[in-house]
Amino acid sequence: MTQTQSRKKNLFQMNVDLMHGPIFRSLVLFMLPILISNLFQQLYNTVDTMIVGNVLGDTALAAIGSCGAIYELLVGFGLGIGNGLAIVAARAYGAQDEDLLKRTVTGSLVIGLAASLTITTAGFFGLRPLLELLDTPAEILEDAYRYIIIIDLGVIVMFAYNLCAGLLRAIGNSVMPLVFLLLSSALNVVLDLWFIAGMGMGVAGAAVATVIAQGVSVVLCILYVMARVRVLIPGRKHLDVGRKLYWDLFSQSISMGLMSSIVSAGSVILQYGINGLGTLTIAGHTAARKLFAFTDMPLIAMANAASTFVSQNYGAGEPERIRKAADGRTIAAILLTHGHFDHIGAVRALMTPETELVVHAQDAPMLSNPQENASFLMGAPVTAPEATRLVHEGDKVTAAGLTFTVLHTPGHTAGSVCYQIGDKLFTGDTLFRFGCGRTDLPTGSSEQMQASLARVVPMARNLEIYPGHGD
Repeated sequence: MTQTQSRKKNLFQMNVDLMHGPIFRSLVLFMLPILISNLFQQLYNTVDTMIVGNVLGDTALAAIGSCGAIYELLVGFGLGIGNGLAIVAARAYGAQDEDLLKRTVTGSLVIGLAASLTITTAGFFGLRPLLELLDTPAEILEDAYRYIIIIDLGVIVMFAYNLCAGLLRAIGNSVMPLVFLLLSSALNVVLDLWFIAGMGMGVAGAAVATVIAQGVSVVLCILYVMARVRVLIPGRKHLDVGRKLYWDLFSQSISMGLMSSIVSAGSVILQYGINGLGTLTIAGHTAARKLFAFTDMPLIAMANAASTFVSQNYGAGEPERIRKAADGRTIAAILLTHGHFDHIGAVRALMTPETELVVHAQDAPMLSNPQENASFLMGAPVTAPEATRLVHEGDKVTAAGLTFTVLHTPGHTAGSVCYQIGDKLFTGDTLFRFGCGRTDLPTGSSEQMQASLARVVPMARNLEIYPGHGD
């Protein structure tokens, strides 16, 4: 990408060079705008909640809250798709292959459009039955549906922003997505007040304000790319993406989108229970949930920065720089909470001859079986090396001077476990922040999950819980 490199100062003033220079400084500079973006994203979502609650009252707030898990499912899937596509783009950028980068952009646009249209169509026919299935109280059902169907119809806008922001971050620019988000956040608040308080549109006004604000951020992002980042604009010759690249983009994006959906599915199950407790409980849970969401922002920002760093340097053929970022340390042990593909996919890359790989005996077959570890759903089989140690209930695992106690908590899989060390409990996908792992994948069992939750949830009173997927 000689041409790209020569124009770097003109086109990429906001870029952080993740492939050269001090690693820690570069990661911090790249991460901070992402962290601020996440904080403001959550802040304006919280302001949304405040405006709806103060202007429209608890019933309207409950209506939005009753479909909150569905909203997070849509948003989570969109974020996962965008992050997956950005990983492929970051690898192309790291390889300094401008042709590949532009073909990646073309393929990303096609996949993003297809995914958004699929989600919109499914939502159009399925959202009302889903709200009814979740036991949404009759007095808020219509408002809840009015809100979420508008969000669903605007899914393409959400996908477009996540894709634009993801592509900019893929080339090291995390500042401009922040700028666009700040502008759209301010606009969202203004539109909320106008539509809800001024025009009397009710909860539908909050949804319309969100879609319009996101649409403005998309327009700003596109204009910026056209004016300053021409390397992300494909030409006619880049319309021929190729089957291999399409498959790479599809498998990477869909797998990350589905991983986010798996997490959100647990929240949907929890929402069913919350909805049965009445509108005041739903409203209180909605407000608390918005505020609690601030707590995991730093970890998400760090993960996004690390993902871009690794992808760029992998594409550039710089594995030593990746290892250097880990301070040259080796991993003493990998403790698997279960054998699903999204938990074992990086094992082969992380392991060294000295690394111990630990998994419950009942999940050991998953490591080599794509049918059982659910990677067959992604269309790209995922396997991991054979475990070096099989554990059972009550076993002790010692690594790097730390001792973990194994708690067998089946339900998500037959061999799902939690690991306790002192007053801390790592739950894997047995427990999420607002729900639990799904039970409809191979070896899952809702009955076993209920029994495991009955055991684990009371422990939260005395232990610090680290739930699955940080969520």
